[in-house]
Amino acid sequence: MHTHIAPSVFPGALRVAAVTFVLSLATGCAVLPEPTASEVQAQALGKVVVPPNWSAEASAAQVDEGWLASFNDPELSRLVHEALENNPDLWVASARLEMANAQVDIAEAQLKPAIGVLGRAGNKPVADLVALLSGVMLRMSWEIDLWGRMRYARNAARASRDATSADYRYAQQSLAASVARAWFVVSETRLQQQLATEMVDSGGNLLQMSEQRRKVGVGTDAEIMAARANLASYADAQQQVGLAHRQALRALELLLGRYPGATLAAREDLTAFPGPVPAGIPADVLNRRPDMVAAERRVASAFDRIGEAKASMLPSLSLSAGYGRISNEAVQMRDDLEQTTGSTAATAMVPLYTGGALTAQVAVRTAEQKVAVADYARRALVALGEVEDALNAEAVLAERERILGDAAAAGRQATRLEQDAYRVGKSDLRAVNQRQLAQWAAEVALLNVRRERLVRRIDLHLALGGSFGDAPLAADTGMPAADTSSNN
Repeated sequence: MHTHIAPSVFPGALRVAAVTFVLSLATGCAVLPEPTASEVQAQALGKVVVPPNWSAEASAAQVDEGWLASFNDPELSRLVHEALENNPDLWVASARLEMANAQVDIAEAQLKPAIGVLGRAGNKPVADLVALLSGVMLRMSWEIDLWGRMRYARNAARASRDATSADYRYAQQSLAASVARAWFVVSETRLQQQLATEMVDSGGNLLQMSEQRRKVGVGTDAEIMAARANLASYADAQQQVGLAHRQALRALELLLGRYPGATLAAREDLTAFPGPVPAGIPADVLNRRPDMVAAERRVASAFDRIGEAKASMLPSLSLSAGYGRISNEAVQMRDDLEQTTGSTAATAMVPLYTGGALTAQVAVRTAEQKVAVADYARRALVALGEVEDALNAEAVLAERERILGDAAAAGRQATRLEQDAYRVGKSDLRAVNQRQLAQWAAEVALLNVRRERLVRRIDLHLALGGSFGDAPLAADTGMPAADTSSNN
């Protein structure tokens, strides 16, 4: 149902009073506030009891910022910042943030009057006198937000923008973590190459030793053939490790936005493991992690969309006004036909029957909010579990590194003794080869657990939500801060 209120109905002061009443009515209808983060947590987690401390032993002090510097690896820091500038996936996240900012601008523009200029010129036959009217008019139209529909839409756009902003920060943190993990794998495979080279050299020495023993009559041709076979196996392992190293380099170069040519220079050793980090308390993770902030903001946006849908079921009111000059070219001798003119109008729309579309829209928005709350609950439990896993891995991997370090040291000593025994004829070649293989396995396992400790430390930082730098990096378009003003 559409009702047009003609301007002649409101003479002078009565028209002004009516407009004033409408504006006061509009400002008096405040929208409902969005649920707070604590309210979202309470609704989403329900009966889940979040303990005051982590299961694993950890300091409850405030989580550190700037975890990247804790590794004291300038090259790693440089690579992280290179990736932040050149990684295409991060460009996608930045573009999404631009779109979210634009959506906020669109929603806010709906609350303001629209002003335009209308011009017309006519040259049709005299029989069509209306078509001969020409002139220019300034027009303004404004929909009054009586029930908060457009303010709900604006608030929903802001909440979605804040969620996208948090997604961008989390994408930055995830990229920094991925670069660090890849850097550690590159270092590990580089060290494995060194071990493989040592194994090849040792196999070559054994071959020479077996040949010398054959010359003096204490060795056999079978020993020489076995030594050659072992040397070939070591050389094959060296090729496999070289392939793994080049693949690790290419994976890192892709993260950096470089051509994957496996040309990046690697460290000659693994980054030193940093000292312990505080883990805070479990409840703080839900407020600190950007992905959890994004999930909470999406719940708020869904809440506002419900308010928007409900307000769409209520009457709407629009105001319009125009002012300009018109003329009629049909009669040139009549100067009084060219004149200034103005108009004002108000249009009301009352939805009476839409076939259930408006009610269904409210149901859709309500279901979307349930999805957002359920998604928050899922993400919250995963986030807490990630911290628990990372903290537990810290202790286990530290003990494993100690055990494997002792095993590798003992293996190196045992290999030297076995080689000396073979040289003087007190041991056979099979025993030496078995000892070398055991040493190789121990060294590789030690490298693996050292790299895994570093990776798990990165996982812990990411799970806790601490920033990798001194301050979060903004997108090229400027990352907006969360809106803290009133939603009304």
